[in-house]
Amino acid sequence: MSTIRYVAMPTEIAEAYRAGAPDANGQAPERYISDGSGVPCRHCLGEVAAGEPYLLLAHRPFPAAQPYAELGPVFLHAEACERYPAAGGIPPMLFDRRRVILRGYGADHRIVDGTGQVVAVEAIPEVAAALFARPGVACVHVRSATNNCFICRIERAEQGRRAA
Repeated sequence: MSTIRYVAMPTEIAEAYRAGAPDANGQAPERYISDGSGVPCRHCLGEVAAGEPYLLLAHRPFPAAQPYAELGPVFLHAEACERYPAAGGIPPMLFDRRRVILRGYGADHRIVDGTGQVVAVEAIPEVAAALFARPGVACVHVRSATNNCFICRIERAEQGRRAA
């Protein structure tokens, strides 16, 4: 049984963006048609297929602005999609990336110093478990190793059961 779970963008947030809510920069999400290459949806954690519409927007995966609350570009299916299941293991779309950045955050949503590292996708469970063993790490972000874009959050499995 896995000790971690992968947490995609909440459905309520995805639906708000799809309805035209402003992004983290106060702008309306931009709408495009996918060419089928490199457009990972942050809600279903799958690729947006060629010919499908998607949104590009600035997203801040934190509850409030503060110095460590990075915001950046993310993609989202323009039409409703099924949220990635938290019990689903490593999202398959990550294996197309080979490496990702993992970074630990405290309960205050600030980076825990010394936790950021580039890791092979296959090592995510092991490295995330080691990060959770460190004092003060409440969650781990998975980010693109090439562009630093937020992909998803990792929580302890028992944390997810209580919060679900």
